[in-house]
Amino acid sequence: MTTQHQPLLTPVLIAGCVIIVVSFAIRASFGVFQIPIAEEFGWLRAEFSLAIAIQNLAWGIGQPIFGAIAEKIGDRKAIFLGALTYAAGLVLSSFAVTPEAHQGLEILVGFGIAGTGFGVILAVVGRASSDENRSMSLALVTAAGSIGQIFGAPIAEWMLGFLAWQTVFLWFAAAILGVMCILPIMRSPQRPATRAELEDSMGTVLMRAFRDPSYALIFLGFFSCGYQLGFITAHFPAFVTELCGPILPGGALHAIGITTTSALGALAISIIGLANIVGTLTAGWAGSRWPKKYLLSGIYVARTVVGAVFIMLPITPASVILFSAAMGSLWLATVPLTSGLVAHIYGLRYMGTLYGIIFFSHQLGSFIGIWLGGRLYDTYGDYTLVWWIGVAVGAFSAIVHLPIRENRAPVRGVA
Repeated sequence: MTTQHQPLLTPVLIAGCVIIVVSFAIRASFGVFQIPIAEEFGWLRAEFSLAIAIQNLAWGIGQPIFGAIAEKIGDRKAIFLGALTYAAGLVLSSFAVTPEAHQGLEILVGFGIAGTGFGVILAVVGRASSDENRSMSLALVTAAGSIGQIFGAPIAEWMLGFLAWQTVFLWFAAAILGVMCILPIMRSPQRPATRAELEDSMGTVLMRAFRDPSYALIFLGFFSCGYQLGFITAHFPAFVTELCGPILPGGALHAIGITTTSALGALAISIIGLANIVGTLTAGWAGSRWPKKYLLSGIYVARTVVGAVFIMLPITPASVILFSAAMGSLWLATVPLTSGLVAHIYGLRYMGTLYGIIFFSHQLGSFIGIWLGGRLYDTYGDYTLVWWIGVAVGAFSAIVHLPIRENRAPVRGVA
């Protein structure tokens, strides 16, 4: 009875948002490093792309692991372990001079993102939120990731103007460790839904989910989200740099200091993040009022249309800005809806692990989108084919969400 009048903004929510901002600012900036690192060592585009793809796959593998760690030893310990892993990966990557070394070290970075990212933080915030605030709380945390994305790529682009990329990596490592000073206020009350939920073991809950066709559909549907986000985050700055038409002098972009397509590529990532704040908060608001599966299906339909229209039209500065704003409004709007769907159907006790497994599908999609982008670019000299694959998988996700049964799963028993 104490949860009915709980305020939306709590110390747990604020701390979670701050950690997500820093973690995602660093993560969202990796596409900016693609050309500088490849040019310094003479690597093929596919080689650095594979490093970022491995990072995303490691993030997906690490997510349920860190979710389980948090549920066993405590949320804050798991987050701190994630920050240490993140920093170690960044520091060691700054000394890497071969593609193989970068690719191996990105495993550490990916696990670090898992420990400081959505899987653990959303579970903490979800447990700390009241029922009526949960959808919006999850949306606020997701929107915080967009705030990080707004600043991450431009800050990296700015720092690369006067620092070597290796030094930028070291500053990023210091940043993720520095934000850990906020952990003491992140005290999440344990809020399982019922006594029966407490009595179920993790294995029982996992087996129940694995036998549920709806869980499999959520897993499959999240794949395209990862594919699209991974490909765009890693390759869109290079895509814009190389394929966009010229930025004409005297225009609005010149007036704000955007004079090169490289700067426009970084700006595009920021615009995606800015638009996503509105889109994610809207999704959180809508998720508490309408069935989440229909909202998710609608988001994937919209992504499919936006991606198809963009690639069919000439690539100009104006089309890049419009695409970034449109795609940004749909960018992470899937996260509060997907995580909220998992919490609604399967409960809060093991939300971190259950959502972490779903998130693996997202990161498997990211791995394929990033790696395939680099491989097909080296093969064909452009990104057209990998872009159309992204359009197709978006349509697939729109379809597979429709049969999901958005009913609360029985809490006890596995039958």
